[in-house]
Amino acid sequence: MTERLDISVGGTKVGVRVAARPGGGAAGAVLWPSIGEYPVYDSALYGALTSDESRVERFRAAVRALAPGRRVLDIGTGEHLNWARESVSCGASGAVAIEAMAETFRNASANRLAWGLADRVALLHGVSTELEIGPPAEVCVAEVIGSVAGAEGAAVVLADARRRHLVPGGVVVPHRCVTRAAAVNLREVLGGSPVAFAPEAVPYLERIFEWNGAPFDVRLRIGDPDPEALLSTEEEVEVLDFNGDLRAEQERRVRLTVRRPGSVDGVLTWLRIACLPDEEPLDALRDPTSWASVYFPLFDAEVPVERGDTLDLTFRVRTGADGVHPDYHLAATLRTAAGELSATHGSPHRGRGFREHPVHRTLFPA
Repeated sequence: MTERLDISVGGTKVGVRVAARPGGGAAGAVLWPSIGEYPVYDSALYGALTSDESRVERFRAAVRALAPGRRVLDIGTGEHLNWARESVSCGASGAVAIEAMAETFRNASANRLAWGLADRVALLHGVSTELEIGPPAEVCVAEVIGSVAGAEGAAVVLADARRRHLVPGGVVVPHRCVTRAAAVNLREVLGGSPVAFAPEAVPYLERIFEWNGAPFDVRLRIGDPDPEALLSTEEEVEVLDFNGDLRAEQERRVRLTVRRPGSVDGVLTWLRIACLPDEEPLDALRDPTSWASVYFPLFDAEVPVERGDTLDLTFRVRTGADGVHPDYHLAATLRTAAGELSATHGSPHRGRGFREHPVHRTLFPA
């Protein structure tokens, strides 16, 4: 069951299709906008991050291994000053914490005083690409990783940090992140639930639209999809080597081979992340974590496929208008016994395109 809710964006009414039951039923049964790349964080979202044990333990292990005796830079520290505080507690010589969002910075400032960190953690307000931090750090910890690996601007932010904020040979945490992709059918990914946003997601949609100045076709975040919903093989479509050849703009061409009969309408993407070079990466599709998957629509209707059919996918990453956050563009050619079908999909960080694909017209009824 679904219902329509109306929100106001700049005085204009925008309809949103939501799951009728509070919470939308089972986990992963409904959609959220991808929110990590937007300045809409609140205490509820920070609480979800700090309670993500899989995520926290990997960053904590890396900090404990690398921070003792070193100066640490924490980019996007959050209201709890997570990794600056962890660094000094495990023996860092000092830490610099950077936070861009004003309310979060105010909360972080209050916590810094309440926790007695004023003499060990320097707290700066702004974006790291525009600030100077004083003496360079030896370790940089940045939890600016999206459900699509680079969506929060990690490539630009950390390339700048390596160039301006770290000593030569300085180390970045996380070590490596990739985005993987596979062909899917959205109805199957949702487990038969209707295409609708969770009611709890609507206030965040409204904030994202207000920040953008208009509604637009947001990226579609799905929590805990069943890996069995993948119709094809999976491939890496975005690679971020934070301590190696780090590229903010890239293009990858992969072939996804259908493994079982079904119907395809888009691709599902998800994150794999390693905070240290030798650890087994966390897989956001298969491991419990607050990182989710993101669905990119391609075809206007479901296309029947059989085992052995192929989807040739080009995944382009280009730096967006703000010079930090990426825009994504997908181009695909599906080859089946019935012939070839091509499709494209653009997913900018911000924009004016609205209701351009049938799935977005469903989610935002006119």
